[in-house]
Amino acid sequence: MNKTFSFRPAVAAFGAAAIVLTGCADMSKTQRDTATGAGIGAATGAVIGAATGGRAGTGAVVGGAIGAVAGNIWSKRMQEKQAAMERATQGTGIDVARTQNNELKVNIPSDFSFDVGRANVKPQMRPVLDQFAQGLDPAMHVRIIGHTDSTGSDAVNDPLSRERAASVREYLTSRGVPASRISTEGVGSRQPVANNSTDAGRAQNRRVEIYLTDTQS
Repeated sequence: MNKTFSFRPAVAAFGAAAIVLTGCADMSKTQRDTATGAGIGAATGAVIGAATGGRAGTGAVVGGAIGAVAGNIWSKRMQEKQAAMERATQGTGIDVARTQNNELKVNIPSDFSFDVGRANVKPQMRPVLDQFAQGLDPAMHVRIIGHTDSTGSDAVNDPLSRERAASVREYLTSRGVPASRISTEGVGSRQPVANNSTDAGRAQNRRVEIYLTDTQS
């Protein structure tokens, strides 16, 4: 016997999700993500529960629990590290952001990173790296990507970009970050973020990107 699908519990769950989302204004980032995940999970669970002949209310509860866990994937320690890096880099032109796959990205342009054709860490970058290295949890992994502008050939730029990433790794290890938790990569000039035809554009492309991942999130 076919069961008739009722949208009433599902509509109620969507309404509850909307209330949850609108009530997030005074919450922290972690709390907002948890509440958002719970609301969306509850609504989805209600629909699935009703559509499959189960109880929509039960589906909402299960979905809400799953959604809360998924929404809270940006851990409190990652949130705190982002806030610390934003304070340390305020007004410098260094970009600190959360990526779509829940990494903390610190983009350091040439004003703070490297001179043309050089791979040594500038003195201006050291306080930023000091803050980055401070208090990293053992579950956190660091990924460093070195970049160059388009000046010169790939035969020059590729090893230079790798050397830049290695220089940052060496500095971080000197500040107590285990080398086993750091991976490096150099991509030469193949991932520009600005036009290489201008001095300003080349300066933006001559950079290092540092990614932090919390493997327990």
